[in-house]
Amino acid sequence: MKKIMPALFVGHGSPMNALEDNSYSQNWKEIAKELPKPQAILAISAHWYTKGTNINDMENPRTLYDFYGFPKELYEVEYPAPGSPKYAHITKDILSKEVKIDNSWGIDHGTWSVLHRMYPNADVPVYQLSIDRNAPLETHYKLGQEISTLREDGVMILGSGNVVHNLSRVNWEMENGYPWADQFDDYIKHKIIERNHRDVIQYQSAGASSALAFQTEDHFCPLLYVLGATREDDRVSIYNDTCTLGSLSMTSYLFQ
Repeated sequence: MKKIMPALFVGHGSPMNALEDNSYSQNWKEIAKELPKPQAILAISAHWYTKGTNINDMENPRTLYDFYGFPKELYEVEYPAPGSPKYAHITKDILSKEVKIDNSWGIDHGTWSVLHRMYPNADVPVYQLSIDRNAPLETHYKLGQEISTLREDGVMILGSGNVVHNLSRVNWEMENGYPWADQFDDYIKHKIIERNHRDVIQYQSAGASSALAFQTEDHFCPLLYVLGATREDDRVSIYNDTCTLGSLSMTSYLFQ
């Protein structure tokens, strides 16, 4: 019997999680141990936020250091996973929205900082689908529904962002989250557990906390692709269930 690959949303947080041995990176390692090895990984990262929807089909995508001001050691991390032109073209064909091939990107830190922990040998092909910044949230969810069929063909769906991501309110002295950050994170969590995806898409119904949760929807959108790709019989597991630095949620969801 063919194994259905999982759909996973990861709160990736700081790029330093690629180097630091902390509870977040340890849990990413543990998640990978539980899963069947994919034929390929389709990554939807908050950091490829574009006009229109793009996909890369490179044989060997490069590691992108799409951040600044971090220690030299972080810029020396390489994630030389192969790409997957085959699955990139299959994905492009099954999507109802116009998708352009764009190889100006690669594997950004929203993807490799997590996969560097999950699959340190970089032996699983990885390709990325961008997030159209002009598309309504319902469209992102619908695209997630369309890529769900890839799970039957050996592809793991990986969404990487943060449910709460408000860098203007980050407090480096805080270990946990502000009350409003915890409130919004809990709202999303309860709706996911209830399988009430409509209220996740309409996140403003969370009330005042939704206005503070993020300034742009780039880090929230990857969650919608993953939720769209879920099945009725999926079991959800929750990892890294916490907010940190005041205004970042690390909460991650595995559907399998």
